[in-house]
Amino acid sequence: MGEEGPGGTVHLLCLAASSGVPLFCRSSRGGAPTRQQLPFSVIGSLNGVHMFGQNLDVQLKSARTEDTTVVLVVGLEELTNIRNVERLKKELRATYGLIDSFLGNSELIGDLTQCVDCVIPPEGSLLQDTLSGFAEATGTAFVSLLVSGRVVAATDGWWRLGMPEAVLLPWLVGSLPPQAARDYPVYLPHGSPTVPHRLLTLTLLPRLELCLLCGPRPPLSQLEPQLLERWWQPLLDPLRTCLALGARALPDGFPLHGDILGLLLLHLELKRCVFTVEPLRDKEPSPEQRRRLLRNFYTLVTTTHFPPEPGPAEKEDAAHPAQVPRACYLVLGPGMGWQLVALQLGLRLLLLLLSPQSPTHGLRSLATHTLQALTPLL
Repeated sequence: MGEEGPGGTVHLLCLAASSGVPLFCRSSRGGAPTRQQLPFSVIGSLNGVHMFGQNLDVQLKSARTEDTTVVLVVGLEELTNIRNVERLKKELRATYGLIDSFLGNSELIGDLTQCVDCVIPPEGSLLQDTLSGFAEATGTAFVSLLVSGRVVAATDGWWRLGMPEAVLLPWLVGSLPPQAARDYPVYLPHGSPTVPHRLLTLTLLPRLELCLLCGPRPPLSQLEPQLLERWWQPLLDPLRTCLALGARALPDGFPLHGDILGLLLLHLELKRCVFTVEPLRDKEPSPEQRRRLLRNFYTLVTTTHFPPEPGPAEKEDAAHPAQVPRACYLVLGPGMGWQLVALQLGLRLLLLLLSPQSPTHGLRSLATHTLQALTPLL
């Protein structure tokens, strides 16, 4: 359950549905985790509302009742068949870092778009070939290279992961404290909610990690330094260029129009996205404001202007096809003047945040040229 308190405080409360026992409560204020907790009286009141609605077959709109909400680390069976509440509460502590990252002002956007946050490396083909060879050498089909929680390159097996794990796994790695290597048990909400897999991570450079999703093999000890050196030492310079891609997402020198303050590009079929607010970083608004503006604009355009693909019933009415917009724009109020434009062409959706001096009559043309330049990359 979530409750937004005064001053922008957000509380995330998880209760055992049968007993009302609080399993955990995480709080965020202004996008940063806080130790402020909900009073027990408030928790009891929320549980009372939940139980009252449950008896009438009514659910709270703000509650997430699906079993997959936090099964990434704990597992579906443990959440649906609670045998020992205190043990479960202890196990749920492993999720706190991931939950806090969702409550905070993350630089990622996959939680909203349900698309995997990606970066575009300048030597992508070389990194991809090396990653595929490394995966074959380790006998693992699910391998990715991540920088700050964003996918640089991944094997075909990794890309075939379903949602939401394709988004959650990189986000989880980005939320963990730095370590040279990890052997981490994870439950996959879609693919394996009751049997844990092993998530192996190996740090190549600070914030740049190899991730392997596997079963009992290979043991972490098998991924010895010699194996890493043989595959990745020759690529040290291309790997170093990836470090700057964490927030920028696009290769250095990629030609973007001078009025662009931020962009979000989504491939709607591949479920991948590129998100950056780094252009013209020295100008207003701040990166945090830019991220918030683009997130809000994405919510607006996907709920009002660019609906999901029509269902079978809608497709049957071929004589009266639905009129789907291709572009829309928004100019913010007095004192700001920043402009937002969205353009959908085929399977790609582009959102741009633009400076006030960009002429309104040229927004669609600017967005079209930008999308054409970005299309070969994603």
